[in-house]
Amino acid sequence: MTVLALAGALPAALPAAATAQERAPLPPTLPWSGPSERLIARATDPWITPVERSGFRTTPSYAETSAWLDRLVAASPLLTRETFGTTAEGRALYLIRASKGGDKPVVLIQAGIHSGEIDGKDAGLMLLRDIALHGKDDLLDRVDLVFVPILNADGHERTSPFNRPNQRGPENPGQRSTAQNINLNRDYAKADAPETQAMIRLLRRLDPMLYIDMHVSDGFDHGYDVTYTFAGWGVYTRSRHITDWLNGPFRASIDPFVRRMGHHPHFYPSAIDERDLSRGLRFAAEGPRYSTGYGDYARIPTVLVEMHSLKPYRQRVLGAYAMMEAALRHVGRDAPALRSAIAGDRADRPTELPVRWQRRDTPIDTVPFTGMALERYRSPASGEEEVRYLARPQALRLPLIGQTPVATVRLPRAWWVPVSATDVIARLDLHGIAYTRIDAAQTLDLDMARIIDPVLGPASEGRIMLSGQFRHQRRRETMPAGSVRIPYDQDRGLLAAALLEPESVDSLLAWGLFPAMLQKNGGIERFASAPMADAMLARDPALRAAFEAKLAADPAFAADGEARLAWFVDRSPYRDDRYLLYPVGREVPRD
Repeated sequence: MTVLALAGALPAALPAAATAQERAPLPPTLPWSGPSERLIARATDPWITPVERSGFRTTPSYAETSAWLDRLVAASPLLTRETFGTTAEGRALYLIRASKGGDKPVVLIQAGIHSGEIDGKDAGLMLLRDIALHGKDDLLDRVDLVFVPILNADGHERTSPFNRPNQRGPENPGQRSTAQNINLNRDYAKADAPETQAMIRLLRRLDPMLYIDMHVSDGFDHGYDVTYTFAGWGVYTRSRHITDWLNGPFRASIDPFVRRMGHHPHFYPSAIDERDLSRGLRFAAEGPRYSTGYGDYARIPTVLVEMHSLKPYRQRVLGAYAMMEAALRHVGRDAPALRSAIAGDRADRPTELPVRWQRRDTPIDTVPFTGMALERYRSPASGEEEVRYLARPQALRLPLIGQTPVATVRLPRAWWVPVSATDVIARLDLHGIAYTRIDAAQTLDLDMARIIDPVLGPASEGRIMLSGQFRHQRRRETMPAGSVRIPYDQDRGLLAAALLEPESVDSLLAWGLFPAMLQKNGGIERFASAPMADAMLARDPALRAAFEAKLAADPAFAADGEARLAWFVDRSPYRDDRYLLYPVGREVPRD
């Protein structure tokens, strides 16, 4: 929330609790009731969860959640607790495993990756209670449930009624980002945060048959309370077999179950213009910075659930419970088909990877959609037309606007990473990307890329992004002992491509992990460079013509003697040949 101060004064500290006048006004809600209300424990139940006890007004703290789960684990042989990591501020990251034993597929559900969006945690506590003590242990007949109640545990404790102004409850939401100000659902590729690193290690260890990431939406008002998605709406997917299963049997089973519980499921809608839905719903290719994109590249079936922020917290928690139960039941029934889909994608080796996309001009389809009626008014504050939602469902038919790939790379047989790139090799290890390390230096014929006119920024998730155009060339490169060769032919070959191909939007280069290539080494004093440049001009007419064209086109360059001499040094044997050269080599056959 932005607070404006008059006359340059600083705003006073925000109060711990928000009065009705201080809260951002939200649209009215529709009345709701459904069979899932039967899931709520009675007030006299000794296993009532903290959120039920509060009447769904507040969510329990990290300590209260931990203590309640410890008591539940102690009461049930079906449950175990395990720590799998530590946050930046030193809090334990823990999971609860619900299992009847045996070698069963795992459904991994995480809540609180954005800790202000905490519906999944409170729903998960209710679900674990009912599995352990209230007769729903049949959910464990064919699958194990691994539940992470709070992934962003540091942000979870930074509660404020002003953290989620567009969300209806709870009254004490946590903060979206971590204590390091990292959005964990933008961190899977670069994996800077200890929380992300812990989750990636857990994914590798468990190899879940289904990975569910629980969120709450931002955005416009509409008629659905349980929305969900997977990579690229199933259109721009790298894991076609998995996506066919998610888009087919999974949706066909999940939606009816959630409806029977009294909720309204839909594929997660993202509007091109939230104030004018007639422009359509957009969907896009996803990179591995996101949980769903990461799962797509790593061949892990991944579903992102977005409860609708404007629905009451009680309704949202119950809808989240219904979604999680439906997923457990369906994976248990359809595990052989999903296992086959995973195997099919892990065996797939596409030869090309689209790396840049742009929005299409025309829709690929139109779909029915339940929007919310609104009225428009002129705001004295904004000076523009704004919208006011009216809590009246409205049947619409909206265009779907997708993307078109505008840049594609042909994937190599392998990548070579020099031993000096220790941060990059550490991330290969974290992501489970296989490689071989050479014991002695090797000289190789490699495709190398040099960035042209690099652009730094913006700052994003603790990094300074790097972008630019790339020029590829063949070079004889000597890789020192300890360097690594990463073959494309492996289960995580596409993930390796997304991280190592320089043009990829989520490459480690784009995330700023190669800053040294932007620094020019060496130099030559002007008493030497000036006569050298004069001699070069005198003996090379083509060079003279290029120099004169540069002078005519760039007045700032023409007025800068240092820049003029540097231009000649860059075209001399004294240039830094590794300046702006991406040090990762691509092993490709000659054309």
